[in-house]
Amino acid sequence: MTEKKLLLGDEAIALGAIHAGLSGVYAYPGTPSTEITEFIQGDAIAKERGIHSRWSTNEKTAMEAALGMSFMGKRAMVCMKHVGLNVCADPFVNSGMTGVNGGVVVLVADDPSMHSSQDEQDSRFYGKFAMIPTFEPSSQQEAYDMMSVAFDYSERQHLPVLMRVTTRMAHSRAVVSVAKEARKENEKNYNATASSWVLLPVNARKRNDIVTAQQAELEADAVASPYNKYLEGKGGADKSMGIIASGIGVNYVNECFPDGCPYPILKISQYPLPKKLVRRMCDECESVLVVEEGQPFIEEMLRGVMDGNAVVKGRLTGELPRTGELNPDIVKKALGMEVDDNYAPCEDVAPRPPALCKGCGHRDMYAALNEVLREYDNARVFGDIGCYTLGFLPPFRAIHACVDMGASITMAKGAADAGQWPSVAVIGDSTFTHSGMTGLLDAINENSNITVIISDNLTTGMTGGQDSAGTNKFEAICRGLGISEEHLHVVVPLPKNMPEITRIIREEINYNGTSVIIPRRECVQTLQRHMKQKKAADKK
Repeated sequence: MTEKKLLLGDEAIALGAIHAGLSGVYAYPGTPSTEITEFIQGDAIAKERGIHSRWSTNEKTAMEAALGMSFMGKRAMVCMKHVGLNVCADPFVNSGMTGVNGGVVVLVADDPSMHSSQDEQDSRFYGKFAMIPTFEPSSQQEAYDMMSVAFDYSERQHLPVLMRVTTRMAHSRAVVSVAKEARKENEKNYNATASSWVLLPVNARKRNDIVTAQQAELEADAVASPYNKYLEGKGGADKSMGIIASGIGVNYVNECFPDGCPYPILKISQYPLPKKLVRRMCDECESVLVVEEGQPFIEEMLRGVMDGNAVVKGRLTGELPRTGELNPDIVKKALGMEVDDNYAPCEDVAPRPPALCKGCGHRDMYAALNEVLREYDNARVFGDIGCYTLGFLPPFRAIHACVDMGASITMAKGAADAGQWPSVAVIGDSTFTHSGMTGLLDAINENSNITVIISDNLTTGMTGGQDSAGTNKFEAICRGLGISEEHLHVVVPLPKNMPEITRIIREEINYNGTSVIIPRRECVQTLQRHMKQKKAADKK
C-alpha cells in the first residue's frame, strides 16, 4: 500500500531511509543537506523506534559512528554538504577498504553556484576515487525509492554507497508515492570480521585486491540498473545528436522537449559509468551533449571510453557554462533552440547582500574588536565558517581570511609564527568544537602570540538553530586544553558592556601568548523561537 506526500528532495531521502529500516543518521548541519536529519528528528516512526538522530560534532565523527553502527549489522546513513565530505575523507575513503556489515549510505548534497558554500566541488569524484558505487537521483521519487535500493545494494556488495544530490534536488518539492509501512530494522549481529576492519597493511592489501576486482561487477550492475536508461528519440530516426543527462539535468532536458525529445537520451543515475551504454550512444550518434550538474565528470570520462567518432559537447567545450547551476534555458542554448530567458535574473530587483541580524551578538563583538584594532598598525583577523563570516561585509569589514571550518585559529597561529602581531582568530561555538579545538591545542603548546575569540551564540545559527555540541562546555574545554584562567574570559556582547569588552580585548592582544575570549549571547532567532515556545507552554 502506498500514499502520496508532497516532499522536498531532502525529505524524500529521509523518509526513504526510515522506510528502508534505518537505525541511525549521523550528520553535521550544512546547507543543502540539513533538512534530512531534521525530518528524521521529527518523524513519528523514527521517534517510536528510537532511531539515532542527534547531531554529530563534525562529519568525520559522523562517518566513523555510522561505521560503528554498520559493524554491528545495522543500517546507518551519514549526511553532509559537499565540503563536509572533505572533513570525513579519511574514514570515507577507508570505508571502501573495510567494507560494511549493515548497509551504509553516505548522502552528500553538492552546491553548484555556491549559494552557501566555498566551492563547487563535485562529490562524484570522491565515489570514483574511493571505488564505491554512487547513486544520483533525478527526481524526488527516485530519491525516495533509491534509499531502499542503496541500502540493499550496500549490504549485497559489502560496500558503502555514496548518494549525491544537488541544491535544486534537495530544496525543490514534488509529489512522491511512499510506502505506508517501514521495513524492520536489522537485528544486531557479529558477522563483521577483524581481518576486514583492522586496516593493517597485511589486511588492507587483501581488501584492496577484493574491492578492485569488484569494479567490473559494479559497472555491470550500473549497465543493468533501472536508473540508467537508454531512451530512443521520438520517432527514432534522428541520430545527429545524442544526449547524456544525469541527476537533475534529466529534468532540464525533459523541460526543453515537453512533447518528447527527438534525440536519443542516456539517463545516468548510477555509477560507475556504464561504459557499454555510453559506447552505444557514441557509436550511433554524430555528436553527444553531456548535461550534468556540477563539474564535467561524465564528459571527461567519455573521451577516454568512447569507440565511435562522435563529437563530445558540454561544459569543457563551451556549449554549457563551465561554472554555476544549469537551468532549462541554458540547456536550450546548448541544443541550439530558441530561448525566452525564462530563468534570467530580474533586472528590476536590486541585489541585497546578506547581513547579520539586528540585535545579533556577533555585531557587538565586531564593533568592540574593530574599536580596539584601530589602535594597531596592520592587525589581521582570521575568520571562520558561520554567520559571523558576514563580518567581512560592510559595515564591519572586520575579517581578512576565511578558508574552511576551523582554519581561523591555525591560520592566526601560522601568521604569528611568521611574525604577525596582532593576530586574532574569530570562530563560532559550533565551528570551534567541529574543528577548532586541535588548532587551539597547537597554539597553546607553543604559547603562540594570538588572541582567540569564540563568539558563542548557543546554537548552530547559520543552518537554522541546531544544537551545538559544545554548549556550556567551552570554558572547561579551553581549560582542559591548557589555557590559563587569567587569560580566559567570558563577556556578554551588549553595547552597555563595550568598555569592559574593549578593555579585555586590548589586554589580551598585548599579552605575549595564547588567550581566549568568549562573547556569549543567544542567537536572536533561536531566542525568539524559545520565547514563543515558552508562551505556548504557559498557555497550556
